[in-house]
Amino acid sequence: MRSFLEIYDLAGGTSRLVLQTDRHIEAPNWDPSGESLLINGDGRLYRVPLADPAMIVVDTGVAQKLNNDHGISPDGRQIVISSHHEGKGSQIYLIPAAGGDPVKASPEAPSWWHGWSPDGKTLTYVAAREGRRVLDVYTLSLGGAEQRLTLGEGHCDGPDFSADGNHIFYNCDRDGHAQIWVMKADGSGQRKLFADDCVNWFPHPSPDGQHLLYLAYPPGTTGHPANLPVALCLCDPNGQNRRRILEFTGGQGTMNVPNWAPDSSAFAYVRYEA
Repeated sequence: MRSFLEIYDLAGGTSRLVLQTDRHIEAPNWDPSGESLLINGDGRLYRVPLADPAMIVVDTGVAQKLNNDHGISPDGRQIVISSHHEGKGSQIYLIPAAGGDPVKASPEAPSWWHGWSPDGKTLTYVAAREGRRVLDVYTLSLGGAEQRLTLGEGHCDGPDFSADGNHIFYNCDRDGHAQIWVMKADGSGQRKLFADDCVNWFPHPSPDGQHLLYLAYPPGTTGHPANLPVALCLCDPNGQNRRRILEFTGGQGTMNVPNWAPDSSAFAYVRYEA
């Protein structure tokens, strides 16, 4: 499969190609400067400058078995990564933005990062604890203890903070198949935004708080596999005014992590072709 890293412009309603490669790349995340994207591939992390696109390796030290859950801190000083290099399952680490040795942030494995609070003080992620097989949503104040926000009601994934940091959007299959849910940042007030037949994953609110982007799989899809006909959908943060804006082959790797431009004018994604 060939990978196409692209940017969709909201005002123009058009996509432009940033990078095409025969390598499998995933999960674009926008630098707060607006000048580059982070992607992963083959267990490594790469920076792609938008002015002169190329895959530039980011030094992650001994962490060279990364999955596609990574992101840059709101102040641009750190990168959070999820890696399997210790052989205990995915764990969350912090490195300097320029690259360097990883410092473990998650208390246990497995843990997969998904969002950073706007003030840069709290991570949200999914994890399995006490031998459980389904994933729950957690938060971790850096330097503090993790807090479990969902309680095994179903498989939860893809948590991401709202623009004001007061809420967390996520997907969960607690009542059948994966739909988009929202809760307060302390875990209270959990509610489903809407219901439809699609299997919906990875909600990402825009930095200006005006939009919610999510990925829609075909009805009946199990999990979040790769290489299926998917749609990227936009709606209001309250779940209203839903519309499909792009359709292509994708899924796993298309937009697993926050992917909005800092000014909310565009978002990045990856699609695939045989």
